[in-house]
Formats: sequence, structure tokens, C-alpha cells
Amino acid sequence: MALRILFVAALHHPEALRAAIASTPPGTPPPLFPPSVSQHFWERALLRRGHMLDVFYRNLPPGGQGRAQRHRSGLTAGKILAGLAARLPPQANPEYRRRNAALLQRALAFRPDILWLVGDNTVIYPQTLAAIKDATGCALIYASGTSPIVFSRAIERQAAPLYDLVLVNDYYHGIQWLELGAQRMACLPLSACDPDFHRPYDLTPEERAAYGCDIAFVGTLLPDSLYSSRVRALQALADFDLGIWSVHEVPLSLRRFVRGSALGETMLRVLSAAKITVNPHGNFMRYGGNMRLFEAAGVGTLQLTDDLPGVRQWFNPGETIVMYSDPADLRDKARYYLAHDKERTALAAAARQHVYACHTYDQRVAALEQLLPDALKR
Repeated sequence: MALRILFVAALHHPEALRAAIASTPPGTPPPLFPPSVSQHFWERALLRRGHMLDVFYRNLPPGGQGRAQRHRSGLTAGKILAGLAARLPPQANPEYRRRNAALLQRALAFRPDILWLVGDNTVIYPQTLAAIKDATGCALIYASGTSPIVFSRAIERQAAPLYDLVLVNDYYHGIQWLELGAQRMACLPLSACDPDFHRPYDLTPEERAAYGCDIAFVGTLLPDSLYSSRVRALQALADFDLGIWSVHEVPLSLRRFVRGSALGETMLRVLSAAKITVNPHGNFMRYGGNMRLFEAAGVGTLQLTDDLPGVRQWFNPGETIVMYSDPADLRDKARYYLAHDKERTALAAAARQHVYACHTYDQRVAALEQLLPDALKR
């Protein structure tokens, strides 16, 4: 059954979305999300299944274009202003009230069967979500890759009883949402791979010179309170041929390894140029399941990641992925696989076959559709 799904999300990497829209062939609907975020691939898979989609960008004022954000260490004027704004109740913010009214109008016009609320919501009021559910009869899906204990605001926790289904990467996060009042949860990783996109890339000599390294890391490393385990892992590899790509600032101890930023296809080209990609999860993910876990496997580069329960559930340790127990173990395994080319390439090829067989976005959508009847009954 084709469903009408209205995403409520923040627009990240607006420049990537503008580029994706500009490159869309004539006669083809432009994408709703940039290819640097997982929602882009959910969008593609949902459209292939015949569902109808729309999006409301909650972080943009009417007619707003959006600007890319870059995290920096230390105090900045932007952080101070954001901190002061966070102290204000969202209901007291006149701009937020306008955005909530605009969302309600959009929902009444679109008449969704599902309202898909992407996590880290600081704008949309519980009252607005309740009004949309009452007016349209839609189910409310809340999808988040982070811990409500660490990241959520009061506005999200207050709305938890309205969530008919919470989708999480990390099983432990799902339990936390149930404790906050959500009706149901499913540990269905929001990340996966799209074989048309997450694949090995043929690189030019210039790209190999720019991206080539023994070990690559792409991701966020600040603040330390959230990513200290990543920083320690990379510090343990400081005497290797290490390359780091991040759209944000990185700790001083690792800055000499920074090669720039990498989003979307550039990120996949970086991974294609490396012999190994290292993927430590953030401190707030104790079960596992970040985006890179499945994307890197699709590229066909050997992945070293921390030993977490979810990784053991979704991969076969020693057959499709290599896990490490601590920074010293990471060093040992990196050294071993850099010295054993055949084993490294065989593991990487097996990982790619595995995610193409078991962890595509089409399979995620099929699994979601199995969960929807109960959510839609409410």
C-alpha cells in the first residue's frame, strides 16, 4: 500500500542539496535531502516502493536557504547565542511559533499517513504534533541515531507518548525512549547502503594523490565529551599513514592529519583511496550502528571498528569486519592488515557482499513496512 509520508527534519549541508538539485536530470523530481545524509537514501528507497513524500525543514524560516554549520572548540559568539536561546522555552520563540503554524498548514494540505520526525528536534511543539495526529489520523514515527539521555531536549521528551514508533540505530537508545513513554521501538538501523552510491570508486591520479593513505577516518571529533573514544583511537594511530577528513574542527593533537572535509560522494572517494578505514563509534553509542558502519562496507575497504553488540549482530567478526577492544588492539590489527594485503582485500570484499545482501536501504524499507500495520492502527 502506497503511503503519504511527510518528513519533518533539519536541513543539514544545504549547499550539498543545492548541488544535487542542480544536477537532477530534466523531468526528474528533485531530491528532498542531500546525499550527505541518510534520509536521502531512505527517500530513494521509499520512492522505489511507490510511497509519496514531502518534507518540512523545521530549522529554516519561510523562504530561508540555510547555511552549513561547523563545530569549533572553545567558546564562540555563536555558541553563546545558541546557549542563551536554548534557555528560552521554545513556545516563547515567535519564529518557532510561525514554523509550527507553517508545519500544521503543510500537514493539513498534504494529509500524511505518516509524519516522520527526524531526531534532534528543538522547534516543533508536542501540541503541534498532537494537532496534526488529531486532524489527519496519521501515525508519528520518530527516527533518531542518538541517545535521548545525552542529546534530547525537553520538547522531544515531552512528545514521547505521541510517538507511535521510534526507530533507532542503537538498541539501548530505544529502551530509553520506551521509558520516556514512546509506544513502540525498533532497533532498525537508520543507516544502510545504496549499491548505486556506496560502492568502490575509480579515482583519477589527482584524487589518489589527494586522498590516498593507509588509514582514513571521516567524521566528527568534537566535543570531547561525545567523541573522546574516537580521539583516543586516532591518537593511537599517530605513527601510521593516517588521513582525517571532517567538516568540523578537530583536536589540536590530530590537526596535522587533517586533509579537509568530505561529504557525500567525496567521502566515498576518500574511503576508496584508503587501505583501511577506522570507525570508532561516539561515546553515546554503546550498542553500535552509526552511518559509516554500513557505508564503508559498501565501498569495499577494510573497516576496523570498536567491539559493540550491534556490530556483532549485523556483521560476522573476522569474516566481514574487524573489531578492536582498545587502542593497543587497534594498533596491532592495523599493523597486521596493512602487512597482509590478501587477507585485507578478501575481508573487504566479503563485507561489501554482505551489506549488499543484508543491509541495503531497500531492505530497511521492507523491514519498516512490516512494522507499520501496528503503528497505523493507533
